[in-house]
Amino acid sequence: MLTEKQSAFVKEFALTGNATDAARKAGYSAKTAHAKGHTLRHQLQLQIEDETRRLLQGSVPGALAQIVDLAGHASSEQVRLQAAKDIMDRAGLKPTERVENITVEKSTDELRRELAQLMGNAPDPDDEEIPQTLN
Repeated sequence: MLTEKQSAFVKEFALTGNATDAARKAGYSAKTAHAKGHTLRHQLQLQIEDETRRLLQGSVPGALAQIVDLAGHASSEQVRLQAAKDIMDRAGLKPTERVENITVEKSTDELRRELAQLMGNAPDPDDEEIPQTLN
């Protein structure tokens, strides 16, 4: 269970991200606010993460309303288009991105020559055997 000052620190830090200011606003003395803020930031990390998540979730409806308003009423066509795309993306209708895989097939002999070259013992092209044909 958090003390009243610790709870106030968590709320202030989640809002501002500044440990010293959060400690000062939570009621800790100005002389100890820097050290106390640093200590509390690490000590109350889980509570800060929970509070931050709660604040973000609370702002989602307003942010969505703003995007919808921009999509319908922005004077710039580019802004309206981007807002519409954002709405579609958040609704799970983001277009799929195509990724093209190109593979190059090599023969076993080509792969052996390439491996030998990479390992530093590549055969000299002048030393390669020329196939003999019988007449």
